[in-house]
Amino acid sequence: MPEIAEIARVVHFLRLHLVGKTIKHVEAIDDASVFGKVGTTGAKVAAALTGKKVLSAGTQGKYFWLILDQPPHPVMHFGMTGWIHIKGDRTAYTNYYKRMKPEEMDLWPPKFWKFHLTTEGPSPAEVAFTDPRRFGRVRLVDCPGDKIRKHSPLVENGPDPVVDADVFTEAYLRGRMRSRHVPIKALLLDQTVLSGVGNWVADEVLYHARLHPEQYCDELGDEKIGKLYESIRYVCQFAVDQLGDSDRFPPDWLFHYRWGKGQKGAVGHLPSGEKLAFLTVGGRTSCYVPSLQKKSGHIAPGVKEEPVESAPEETKKPNKAAKPKVPKAEPRDDQKPKRNIKVEEDVDEPPAKKRGGAQKKASVPAAADIPKPGKPAANGKVAESGQRRRSSRLRGNNS
Repeated sequence: MPEIAEIARVVHFLRLHLVGKTIKHVEAIDDASVFGKVGTTGAKVAAALTGKKVLSAGTQGKYFWLILDQPPHPVMHFGMTGWIHIKGDRTAYTNYYKRMKPEEMDLWPPKFWKFHLTTEGPSPAEVAFTDPRRFGRVRLVDCPGDKIRKHSPLVENGPDPVVDADVFTEAYLRGRMRSRHVPIKALLLDQTVLSGVGNWVADEVLYHARLHPEQYCDELGDEKIGKLYESIRYVCQFAVDQLGDSDRFPPDWLFHYRWGKGQKGAVGHLPSGEKLAFLTVGGRTSCYVPSLQKKSGHIAPGVKEEPVESAPEETKKPNKAAKPKVPKAEPRDDQKPKRNIKVEEDVDEPPAKKRGGAQKKASVPAAADIPKPGKPAANGKVAESGQRRRSSRLRGNNS
């Protein structure tokens, strides 16, 4: 899910390409989730934007918006997979484009678009909101532009640690932690406490603060709360300053190593050697470093820990000296097999079918033929049954 830094990136491009321009044309589909679940429709959004001048763009945590020259104003949230695309520019980060197919890179409007617009002028901007999984939301807020944060949904959210640095103080954080009895990771993810912190930011913050993710927040002392506050400010401000470009994150950040759960060839440790592990509680997964983020108090019950095993490095075996080939002696006539017996079929493999296409398929094992851990290999039985069938043919030929 796009978090505080990714939203800052999108707003940067909106300010660069859209602010100060008048919207000439808008096209929107009728999506009952993206528009309908927040009380509007694609047609209403299109009508609200057409002919309006974009005065500014703003952000609070995971929300962002456009302020038009007259209300209502669009307030947007990406959900899990939403994004803003601008024709002729690369608004996303490296890993986003790695997941796209080559033919999708320059497609316009882009795949999974919910609305797209074009501005007036000799150099019109073309902007599109996309969302493959449809958890994103686009709503209209009818109020003066400078009052938009006083209305739902923004008013229910906590301060943004970057935009609202004057509100998000150490005293504010201490007060919220003292008033709750929840794991510290859960507190950081609560958008009514702090806007914009999602799973990867929370893991990064706790790693820098050297705090166990599932330790109760109201049991931490002032020193650790101070360290946590500094980590929140540092991680969020740095990530926003880099516009969420992870290629620019410091190499010692947990971010670079936290994505390998369940993946083949995963790196299960930091460059310094500390091992990584995942915690799961209540459906929430956290990546942390057990040797650095130690428990200093009670933690939430039902925590399941899964260590990450690094992929073993392949070691090359030394090449053995090639043995000289000894030519086989020519068998005597009484040792030669009869012509009607196919001796080459007596190997531990099922017989190949005659058709070329069938032979190619047989060379690739089906998913069901792959042996599961702890169970006997299926191919052994197939080979045996093949041998029995061949043996019967041999007996028939010999009789």
